Amino acid sequence: MFKSLSIACFATLSLLTACASVPEERLTIPRAEVTETQRIAHTTVALRNVSLPTYAAGEAIFTADATGLLRDSGGLLWADDPSRAMTLELARHLTGITGARVASEPWPFLDPAAAEVEIRVEEMLARADGTFHLSGQYFVSSEQGRDRARLFDLQTGIGAETTPEALAAARARLIRDLALDLAKRGLR
Repeated sequence: MFKSLSIACFATLSLLTACASVPEERLTIPRAEVTETQRIAHTTVALRNVSLPTYAAGEAIFTADATGLLRDSGGLLWADDPSRAMTLELARHLTGITGARVASEPWPFLDPAAAEVEIRVEEMLARADGTFHLSGQYFVSSEQGRDRARLFDLQTGIGAETTPEALAAARARLIRDLALDLAKRGLR
């Protein structure tokens, strides 16, 4: 009797745990269209892995409420590691915008890159006012003596409702806009 009671308790506990957990969903980032081109001073660019704040570096998606408190989106996760995904998105956009050979670290070619870019994100957050905000600083170093450090502060609208799709599209636009800013102000 004790054995059957234990089995019944275990089955009930398993059922309660299954009902209480939120199903995991993964959110992919669409490609934002690039229509601008920009000439830069370098034919090759090495892109270091993007550095993100703790809340943005994990798979969980956080949004800020009206008081600024960060809240987990409950079961909604980014499809890829955010740092890796952003680094690859930036490399793709910079290649399309500049025509240069751009690759993320580790540099895959025998000849060293003409310029190296490091990006440190300070804030990457969807806010309660319906905007997605991306700010931080990037650094460009090169053997030609054109070292630069620039701050960036970008934002885009999410839409009337903060749906997962709208959130992903807003993030994609911000990464594209960061690549444009980097090409125009950092790599020229």
